[in-house]
Amino acid sequence: MEQKIGEIRERLQAANENELPAFIKIYREDVRPGVRALVEKAQKRLNAFEKELCRTEKMKEYEKKFDSFFHICGIDEVGRGPLAGPVVAGAVILPKDCDILYLNDSKQLTEKKREELFDVIRENAVAVGLGFVSPERIDEINILRATYEAMREAIGRLETAPDLLLVDAVTIPEVSIRQVPIIKGDAKSISIAAASIIAKVTRDRLMCEYDRVYPQYGFASNKGYGAKAHIDALREFGPSPIHRRSFIKNFL
Repeated sequence: MEQKIGEIRERLQAANENELPAFIKIYREDVRPGVRALVEKAQKRLNAFEKELCRTEKMKEYEKKFDSFFHICGIDEVGRGPLAGPVVAGAVILPKDCDILYLNDSKQLTEKKREELFDVIRENAVAVGLGFVSPERIDEINILRATYEAMREAIGRLETAPDLLLVDAVTIPEVSIRQVPIIKGDAKSISIAAASIIAKVTRDRLMCEYDRVYPQYGFASNKGYGAKAHIDALREFGPSPIHRRSFIKNFL
């Protein structure tokens, strides 16, 4: 008895990427237009999956290069540019056999994908550390030094000690562990990408909490960055306790 197209569609919807080759093999000789469309859809999914496998494998270049190190930690920060809120650093040690797909610079991912990957990273990572530096501290020591401070705190909060640090663009002062700075590292290393996502989601959630306390600034949507509506509110209501005084002088 010929299988109904609706049943085939349901089978495709339920199939994971590893099951797509078998699906295509079973149905590729079916001449019905509806089934042919489903096979084409399956092939597109498979092509995209294989492309992502290749991209992710390429992002393991530095992890493979330094494979002799046991616990490689990626480090990145989020929030150097906003007018309000903390700078947040993430430190992530991924397992040697890490097979998480879609890791990338957090800015290149949708909010939904970042949230999904946040949970996957948390579930699979050997260790995750976070560092926070407040707006007051940023004003006191400047944003670059505050960024380094957040990164050191993130490293210190790891439950497993790293023996190599892959860092996005910078070399962190006052850290004795060997470091490898990588320009645009969040797009070149799965470890740094994971740290970027952890830091970004954490800071975004924090800014949404601040939005409930200081709703007039629109922190839930602008995350503290200098959007026009944010600057207009800053001029109308003045600064909140989480604004960086050294960043807003030109707007008041």
